[in-house]
Amino acid sequence: MEQSDEFSTYHEELLDGHYDCADRIVLNGYFPLGQQGGGLRTWWRQLTGSDDTLDQDHLLRMAGRFSRRVHSWAKKHNIPVIHCAPGERKHELAEKHLPQNPNFQGLFLILVAKAPGLVWDAKRSDTGNLHLQRRAPWPYVNHYHFHIIDPEWGHITIKMSGHPPFGMQIMLNGHEWVERQARKQTISVEKEGNCFVGSSFQVLNQIADTLCDEHTIGRLTDVCDRWAYSSCLCFALDSDEQQRSGFRYRYSVFQIEQSRNLLFTRGTTLDGVFQGLIDRTRRYLDVPKLRTIFGYRHRPHQRQQNKKPRMLRVLDQPVHDL
Repeated sequence: MEQSDEFSTYHEELLDGHYDCADRIVLNGYFPLGQQGGGLRTWWRQLTGSDDTLDQDHLLRMAGRFSRRVHSWAKKHNIPVIHCAPGERKHELAEKHLPQNPNFQGLFLILVAKAPGLVWDAKRSDTGNLHLQRRAPWPYVNHYHFHIIDPEWGHITIKMSGHPPFGMQIMLNGHEWVERQARKQTISVEKEGNCFVGSSFQVLNQIADTLCDEHTIGRLTDVCDRWAYSSCLCFALDSDEQQRSGFRYRYSVFQIEQSRNLLFTRGTTLDGVFQGLIDRTRRYLDVPKLRTIFGYRHRPHQRQQNKKPRMLRVLDQPVHDL
């Protein structure tokens, strides 16, 4: 439910409209049996018939097979597979490959990048007893970012580890869900970037508010199940292996962002309000205050006697602009 705030109320006369909308939604997908050693051993028995082959070589082979299947399938279906360097902005890269066909649905891009992931070490003692242990800290392993166009949620991303138990994160955008729901109701919407700039904002608020009801649990579960098994896990386990081993994901909330969007009548007015906010906060963030926030209030005395301290330069009248 929408709740007013002092800032929005104070500037209400300067606005064309405003709306609240869930923005970034990130869910964790995990296989419960794969989180503990005993559960992983049980799952392996269901998958292969026994745990005699549960060793380090077979776990690594499963990760290697996942990679080979991804590259082979993508090459056959002309889906780009791009290995990303550390720090590369993956969302900007994905925007360049968005399908131009508005009716497109399905997987259109796979990005590969390293990130910390759960990896199991399987060792056997001299007597043949199996010992399963998580690597700590989690090592950096290849994660596969499956970029998908969903009919209900638009552009979604599933980030999945290639190592068992194949943990994943599902990233969605509430703005895209609201946009598609509005178009289903033949409501004209105008969107700029990730913000609605033209429409009936009262109607948009009503649609966006439905993301806060209890039925959203079912909506999120449906979109995850729609793609997690058929477009991601299938590279590790085929449908028979998934069913035989009882591999099913459960989902939990990792991150939810709620955005409040204020549409000012004039851009110059917005810029004036923005500059005013900066001016009000600038005088409270002087060098001593910043030094208290980000460092020691009293610097460690590591310099030699009679040596002048380092100079702190104060920048007056910095320029901030949109």
